[in-house]
Amino acid sequence: MANIIEMPKLSDTMTVGTLVKWLKKEGDVVKSGDMLAEVETDKATMELECFFDGTLLKIFSPAGSQVALGAALCAVGKPGETVEAPAPKAAPAAEAPKPEAAPAASAPTHAPAPAAPVVASEPARASGERIKISPLAKKLAAEKGIDPARVTGSGPGGRIVRADIEAAAKAGTAKAGAAPAAKGGATFAGGTVGAKGPLQQERSVAVSTMRGVIAKRLLESKTTIPHFYLEIEVDAEPLLALREQLNKGLEAAGVKLSVNDFVLKASAEALRRVPDVNASWHGTEIRYHAAAHVSFAVALPDGLITPVVFNAHDKSVFEISKDAKSLGKKAKDKKLTPAEFTGGTFCVSNLGMMGIPKFLPIINPPNAAILGVGTTVTKPVVKNGQIVVGQTLTLALSADHRVVDGAVGAQFLGALKAVLESPALMLV
Repeated sequence: MANIIEMPKLSDTMTVGTLVKWLKKEGDVVKSGDMLAEVETDKATMELECFFDGTLLKIFSPAGSQVALGAALCAVGKPGETVEAPAPKAAPAAEAPKPEAAPAASAPTHAPAPAAPVVASEPARASGERIKISPLAKKLAAEKGIDPARVTGSGPGGRIVRADIEAAAKAGTAKAGAAPAAKGGATFAGGTVGAKGPLQQERSVAVSTMRGVIAKRLLESKTTIPHFYLEIEVDAEPLLALREQLNKGLEAAGVKLSVNDFVLKASAEALRRVPDVNASWHGTEIRYHAAAHVSFAVALPDGLITPVVFNAHDKSVFEISKDAKSLGKKAKDKKLTPAEFTGGTFCVSNLGMMGIPKFLPIINPPNAAILGVGTTVTKPVVKNGQIVVGQTLTLALSADHRVVDGAVGAQFLGALKAVLESPALMLV
């Protein structure tokens, strides 16, 4: 009897997965451990593993299709064995969403295997018409300079998938046209001043799985969690001086510490000193965590993801830096595993590298707090009764008032300030 391989749950918030491409074809001999396909979830693009030895008898879900959890993807069995597509499973009864749970999504009906992608030589859509395109195809189109409005999708419901973009790039008939030269404006490094004309091509893009989940979770967070905010200003000069000294002295060893590395380490140390912030709300109980698993926000084209530095309280700033760099690269390559972006107990979001002086982030449930980190600012400060030029860093704490009281939040920021202003303590 053939073994049916179903869509697995590849992330904590996943309700559907997109079949990016099949790595094996019908008739191929496969064995346990082989990778059968690439599946795009709301967090990453991951490989689907085979758990059986045999022949890939039948593919039920073509590349480009969105498939619900538990739906049949393919069948593996003995050569020549006949297999039929299993009947769709009944949808489970709806439950009230929990703050940390992913919102439900309905599974679209699978379309039959698509024909070869068709590339339109003229605009395929009227101005303003919504463009259905997978996140991977969207990213590939931007890389190859393809205008999705000039491509006909071969996926379910006309959705543009990776194969359509690759075919369009090969045909060379759907290149995004260069914007017409602006008239009457002066050109500067940041753009053209005084120019007339549209800012960009009018278009509508289908909401990606990742963006949809982010939207629902943040709306849930902002409307169900009683946020309160605290800010503190930190003297950044000692930290910047130590960082420069370490990076210069360890350059030959390939060490390059960032300000964010120190903030992650300092956050873990502040959680050690004020452990009541290292907690999470679970409805009928508040859970206080024994370890500081500090996550950090990484921006992606379709949203953001928060990989976790586990046991940050027991790691040196050098170990945290190594972990953060590795996780950040995997996040941008969409290669994180669920175990690497779930289980955080506190989150850090840093927009300092983009020049933002301060901001108030939204809590990432079930965490009780999140830290917003701004850029270092050079400005007049008072030291020893004298006005001098100094460098400051503003930190903003968004906290869940069900778990953390104002005084506890203030104690946490005070501890964080003390550590950052005496950064050598983080090297002990």
